[in-house]
Amino acid sequence: MGEDDDQIRRTLGEYSQWCDDGRFDEWAELFTEDAQFVLSGQVTEGREAIRKYMMEVQATGSRGVHVTTNSLIDVDGDTATASTDYLFVRTTAEGLGIIAAGRYHDQLVRDGGQWRFRVRAITMLGSPAGGSVD
Repeated sequence: MGEDDDQIRRTLGEYSQWCDDGRFDEWAELFTEDAQFVLSGQVTEGREAIRKYMMEVQATGSRGVHVTTNSLIDVDGDTATASTDYLFVRTTAEGLGIIAAGRYHDQLVRDGGQWRFRVRAITMLGSPAGGSVD
C-alpha cells in the first residue's frame, strides 16, 4: 500500500464523516464536477445535483453513522477503483438500528492533487429496519 492508497482511504472516510455531520458543501467537493452517483437504479449527475440530492435524503433527523470496512483499492496512474462494504446505523424508536448495508463501487480520479469520486455506485443488501437511506 502506498501514498495513493492512504489518500484514497482518506477520501472514503471523509465521505462518511462529512455526510454524517451534514457538511454537504465540503462533502460535495469529494466529487468531480461531472461525477455520477448511482443508487437503486437512479443516476444523479454533477457535483451540485449530487449535493442537493444528499441534503434531501440525509436531512437533519435522518442522519446517522456510515460504518465502512474491507476497502479494496486498485490504483492505475491517476485513476483508481475501490469497493468498500458499509453499514448505515441511526437511532430508531427501538434504539440503534441498521438502516442499510451494502457495498460502494467507486471510480476515482486524481484531480487537483486530491482523489475525487468520478462514479460512486451503491448496491444495497437490504434495509432491515425498513428504511433505504444512504
